[in-house]
Amino acid sequence: MWMQLAIFLHIYKYRHKLKDAYAKDFWDGARKTLAALWDAQGWIWHGYEIHGFENIPDEGPALIIYYHGALPVDYYYVLAKCILYKHRKIRAVGDRFLWKIPGFKLLLEVFHVSEGSIQNSVELMKQGNLMAIAPGGVREAFFSDENYGLLWGKRVGFAKIAMEAKVPVIPMFTQNCREAFRSLGLFKGWLRKLYEKTRLPLVPLYGGFPVKLKTFIGKPIHHEANTTPEQFAQKIQIAVQDLIKTHQLIPGNILRAMYERFS
Repeated sequence: MWMQLAIFLHIYKYRHKLKDAYAKDFWDGARKTLAALWDAQGWIWHGYEIHGFENIPDEGPALIIYYHGALPVDYYYVLAKCILYKHRKIRAVGDRFLWKIPGFKLLLEVFHVSEGSIQNSVELMKQGNLMAIAPGGVREAFFSDENYGLLWGKRVGFAKIAMEAKVPVIPMFTQNCREAFRSLGLFKGWLRKLYEKTRLPLVPLYGGFPVKLKTFIGKPIHHEANTTPEQFAQKIQIAVQDLIKTHQLIPGNILRAMYERFS
């Protein structure tokens, strides 16, 4: 009961902004209402903090590259902060299976999630938008573990987008995101083989634990002349790995992360 009251009061705090948003655009009002809800949830359940928020520009394009937890609740919290405090939306690239989840299509449209071809993403960036991509995608979400290994393979599309659009890349990582939700370790090897053949995300998840979450946003990275997409992708990957190495105790531990939340 106390949580519902706290969430209500948190949303009520933004009542004037929400009223103005609904008056101008119904879906903008819906976005800001959900952003206030996510912001309240992060504050109450995870004691959520964000460090380096100033590295996300108040205007102009940038590409946010982040580690993908089992469920990207940390991305929702960053999105909420951008909507509420920077008055900016973030365009996101999502896996195509999301469009097959009943009731998800409208949510994806309202929050500007797309499958994101390179050319389409470049055009969005040239229009001045913020964009977020997790290069590890579903594979990293389900098959990484408490050691926080990046599963990017040889993907370089995100680097090509930044280079063609001439935008900075902002690395991002959230401490303990793997402890908030986890993928079931049982039969993971078999499920990984099944995923590689079918692209069906059939890995069970568990969690929702009240662990401490802190998002760390790194300094913008610019590509240099004569840099190949492969070299730039590697530079970005190293930046995200450095954030993990600096801010995450490995292996992650659920009880320790919960203690950090309530200590």
